[in-house]
Amino acid sequence: MDDVVVDASVFVSRIVRADAHHAPTLEWFREREEFDAFFVVPALMPAEVAGAVARRIHDGRRARRAVDHLMRLPTLRVVAIDRKVGERAADLAADLGLRGADATYVALARILGLPLVTWDAEQSRRSQGTVATLTPSA
Repeated sequence: MDDVVVDASVFVSRIVRADAHHAPTLEWFREREEFDAFFVVPALMPAEVAGAVARRIHDGRRARRAVDHLMRLPTLRVVAIDRKVGERAADLAADLGLRGADATYVALARILGLPLVTWDAEQSRRSQGTVATLTPSA
């Protein structure tokens, strides 16, 4: 299996058991981890996931622990948001009407030539034609 850029929405669904996509997300991760495929993320992922999880479960300490666990995944590849990524994200945000964080994931996928895996329907819809997008169930 090939490497993919993974949006924060997928990590949130992995962590939050009450999430509607929790079960298929866990299965998707299990399948990919067997093949040592890398989960590529921009460096903003930990902050984005921690905030989203804390809002969902109302427990900042548990959200931090969950993100700490994610950051120790041996197949996680964290990419710095340098000027190139930032400028590409800005262009995509302006051209496609994406939120800044969403544009960063799309920019990273575009630069690396990888598909983007997301549960965010708006991000997926707006980035069509720019990068290949998948859901963890695909």
